[in-house]
Amino acid sequence: IFFQKSSRAKEIDILISKGLVFNGQGTPPQEADIAIKGDKIYRITTNINPDKAKRIINARGLAVAPGFIDAHSHTDIELMVNPKAESQVRQGVTTEISGNCGSSPFPIASSIYEEKKKYYKDEYDLELDWRDINGFFNRLMKKGIGLNYATLVGHGSLRGEVVGYYDQPASKKEMEMMKKILAENLKAGALGLSTGLIYPPGSYASTEEIVELCHEVTRARGVYATHMRDEGDKILEAIGEALHIARETKVSLQISHLKVSYPRNWPKIKKVISVLEKARAQGIKLLADRYPYIAGANDLADSLFPQWALQGTTAEFIKQLKKPSLQTKFRKHMKKYEQKIGSWEKVLISDVSTQKNKIYEGKNILEASKAARKNPFEFIRDLLIEEENRVGKIVFYGREENLKEILSHPLVVIGADGSAVAPYGILNKGNPHPRLYGTFPRVLGRYARQEKIFTLARAIQKMTSLTARKFNLHRRGQIRQGYFADLTLFDPDTVMDSAVWTQPKQYPKGIETVIVNGRIVVDKGNHTGVLAGKILKK
Repeated sequence: IFFQKSSRAKEIDILISKGLVFNGQGTPPQEADIAIKGDKIYRITTNINPDKAKRIINARGLAVAPGFIDAHSHTDIELMVNPKAESQVRQGVTTEISGNCGSSPFPIASSIYEEKKKYYKDEYDLELDWRDINGFFNRLMKKGIGLNYATLVGHGSLRGEVVGYYDQPASKKEMEMMKKILAENLKAGALGLSTGLIYPPGSYASTEEIVELCHEVTRARGVYATHMRDEGDKILEAIGEALHIARETKVSLQISHLKVSYPRNWPKIKKVISVLEKARAQGIKLLADRYPYIAGANDLADSLFPQWALQGTTAEFIKQLKKPSLQTKFRKHMKKYEQKIGSWEKVLISDVSTQKNKIYEGKNILEASKAARKNPFEFIRDLLIEEENRVGKIVFYGREENLKEILSHPLVVIGADGSAVAPYGILNKGNPHPRLYGTFPRVLGRYARQEKIFTLARAIQKMTSLTARKFNLHRRGQIRQGYFADLTLFDPDTVMDSAVWTQPKQYPKGIETVIVNGRIVVDKGNHTGVLAGKILKK
C-alpha cells in the first residue's frame, strides 16, 4: 500500500519551483511553480507540493520562459550529422523554422542529385537517400532530434526541380507542376513557401510566378517568407514587390532578416519602417525577422558575380570563371560590389573545404589576397575554382543604430539565420558567423539588459509567442496549462553571448536549463544527450 501511494503521489514529472515566469506574451513576470507531466505543462500556480514531483528544479533567481523559437533557420542535414543541435539548444532554442531563403533539402532535382550526393558525402560523410519532403522527414527522425523542427518549401529547390537552374521563365505546364508539388508539400506538413530572390534559380522567377505559387500557400493557410530581391540600393522596390504579392494573394508575409545594406542606403531605414507600418495598418498580415548583428553571411560567390554567370551546375559556373573572355566583365561587376561595401576589409572568409586554404578562414579579403600575393579579384576567382564554389563569407553591411531600430520594432521577431552546429566533430567547420552560437542570449543580454531597447518580457515575446502565432505552431510559444512543455531557464543578470568574430564557436553564458517536450535537454548548462524533438507539421 505504501508503494502504491508513493507512485500516485509522484504525479508530476518535473517541478520548476519558484521561478520568475515570463508567459511569452510580453507581460511582466510573476513568481510561480510550473508542473510538467508528460510532454505538457500540467499546472502553473504559486505553491505546488514538491513531494508530488519526480524531479525538482530550483528556479529561484532564474527567468523561466517559453522555449525560444528561431523564426529563420537554415538547419536541415546538420540534424542528421549531429542530432543534438548543440549550438541552438544551448541558446535556449527549442524550435527551428527552416527551409528559408528559397532553399530546402527537398525536392532534390534530378539534374543536381549526383552533385548534391557527392557534396553531402564529401562535406558531412552523409548518404543522400531521399528526394521529397516525406523521405526527408523519415530520414531526419531515424536517430531522433534534439529540438523541434519545422520547415518551409524552398522556391529555389522547387524551381530547380521543375524548371531547372537556368534563367528562363516557367512555361504554363511547368507552372502547374510547381503548384502541384507545392500543394503536396504543404499537405505533407510544410509551413509555407520561402523565396531567395537574390539567389539562382529563385532570382530568375518573375513576380507573377511568385503570385501564382502564393495562391497555393494562402489556400493552405501557410506563410510566405521572402529573402527579397534587394536589401540595398533597391530595397524599397523589393519591399514593394513583397507587399504586392501579399495584397494580390492575401498570403501571410514574413520578410526575412530585415536590413538596409551598405552605407549609402543606411538613411533609408525610416522610409522602410514607414512603408511596412502602413502596409500592416492596411491589413496585410506582416512580420519580419532579424538577427542581432550588423554583418550577414552567405556563399562567397553570391553578389560578387552576375546572375547570368551563376546559372546551371557548379561545374558550369567554374567553367565560366576560367574563361579569359569574361574576366573584364567579372572584374567590373566585382568593382561595383567593392564600392557598395566600401572596402574588402568588410568581407571575411568564413569557411573553405580544402586543407590547403584553411589558412584564409577568419581573414578578410584584403588580408587573404595579400597573403596569397594576388589582387582581390584574382584571389576570389582562384579560391572559388580551387574550392569548387564551396566558400562561405561574412559581410559587414550595416550600422548599429539601424539594427536597434529594427530589432525593437513591434513587427520584428528574432531569427538567427544560421544552422545547428557544434564546436566538435564534422560540424566544427571554419570560422562561422557568431550568430550560430549567440543570437538569442545576445538579444537578452546586450539589447534587453544593457541597451534597454526593449524590456526582457518584450524580448522574450519576440522569441516565442509572436513567432508561434505567425507560423501556426499549435500550443507552443507560451507558458500555459495544456501547452507543450518547451521551456528555457536562464539567469537574467548574466545571460549573454560569448561568441565573437575571432572566436565564434563558444556557447553562451547564463542558459541553465532547456526542456523540450517535457524532457530535459540542457541541465545546469550541459547537454544531456536527450533527443526529445518532434517534426512540427502545419
